[in-house]
Amino acid sequence: MLDFAIFAVTFVIILVGAVLYLYPSSRRASGIPGLNPTEEKDGNLPDIVDRGSLHEFLVGLHDQFGPVASFWFGRRPVVSLGSVDQLRQHINPNRTTDSFETMLKSLLGYQSGQGGDATQALMRKKVYESAINQTLEKNFPLLWKLVEELVQKWSSFPPSQHTPLCSHLLGLAMKAVTQLAMGSRFHDDAAVIRFRKNHEVIWSEIGRGYLDGSLEKSSTRKKHYEDALSEMEGVLKSVAKERKGSNQSTFMDSLLQANLTERQVMEDSMVFTLAGCVITANLCIWAVHFLSTSEEVQEKLHKELQDVLGEEPVSLDKIPQLRYCRQVLNETVRTAKLTPIAARLQEVEGRVDQHIVPKETLVIYALGVVLQDAETWTLPYRFDPDRFEDDAAKKSFALLGFSGNQACPELRFAYTVATVLLSSLVRKLKLHQVERQVVEARYELVSTPKDDTWITLTKRS
Repeated sequence: MLDFAIFAVTFVIILVGAVLYLYPSSRRASGIPGLNPTEEKDGNLPDIVDRGSLHEFLVGLHDQFGPVASFWFGRRPVVSLGSVDQLRQHINPNRTTDSFETMLKSLLGYQSGQGGDATQALMRKKVYESAINQTLEKNFPLLWKLVEELVQKWSSFPPSQHTPLCSHLLGLAMKAVTQLAMGSRFHDDAAVIRFRKNHEVIWSEIGRGYLDGSLEKSSTRKKHYEDALSEMEGVLKSVAKERKGSNQSTFMDSLLQANLTERQVMEDSMVFTLAGCVITANLCIWAVHFLSTSEEVQEKLHKELQDVLGEEPVSLDKIPQLRYCRQVLNETVRTAKLTPIAARLQEVEGRVDQHIVPKETLVIYALGVVLQDAETWTLPYRFDPDRFEDDAAKKSFALLGFSGNQACPELRFAYTVATVLLSSLVRKLKLHQVERQVVEARYELVSTPKDDTWITLTKRS
């Protein structure tokens, strides 16, 4: 009996040791409160899948464990930050790179410009941002033309016709980004359609397949993704070769003139075309949708547009004067939780509150959680552009990277396109909700309506 008891105790000790060895994640990261792994290899990925998205998982995680919480991607510890105060502590010392761009490049497997020499990384970031700014300045008439074509098309619709925002505004974003990024090759709609097909495959798998681990489990899907990525990279390289030495005004021309390597030009063009299209499309979709739900906001914006622009088209130098339009777009980003997630790799050991964040820990910025935090935003689920008249709201928004100098460049591009769209649309048409329509969001890297969103339109007298 004693021998059996000794054997049993020894077996339990060995079993516990084996569990701790196989499940290093059963010990929380540096004592930060959070979840133990659900599965040995996948960590908490099954929990993320069960919740429907990483954003929805993080909402539950922070509800349970507070503003600093931990979980596991496979065998890798992850720390998530879910309040303004905790993000402020972590963001301020880490402003050399953009967290959304860093995350996107990591998901694509792009390494150039990641880590390494900090000065070179900062210089490359400045080249990227300058290229976007120059592209808008030199191609603003083209952007206006593309918007006017769409608004004229909508103006021709009868009042009873349901207008699909997602398909139309993704088309506008695709045309704007491809033509401003790469020039005349994409004046042909067929070229844009081919580009859009690969774009959708890549973005879908980045937003869903990588974040829930399902891409690695399907060889068919993985090959489809890799083929689309390879084809899109080939197109970008081909355009770069065609435009080398050109003094034209596209985004890619600016990169080429900065003497980046062929690989760097391709990678930065991929990031801009991927993120630029999706962020621009969804900012426009959500802005038009929210305006259709509030006649009061719509009329207040119409008055500002008339006061500032009269009957003239908007121009780059007039955009800063459209303060209420900016508030509408800020509130659209906040209410829709447009980019609900960003991430950084902890390059050196850090601290948030009393918690140590070890070197090489993946740190998630749960932006979607923060944007619906009742302690930061009064009535957080209400669409209310007037909240951005308050300086505290502006500061919190800027801290999260959605405005000011720290806003990601793709979002700044999207704000310009959306301002041009609203400046034309709201002066010519009234926007109305479709009755009994339920609009739900799908939260991936960018929040997107689960189904197409419809409105009706009537001409202003």
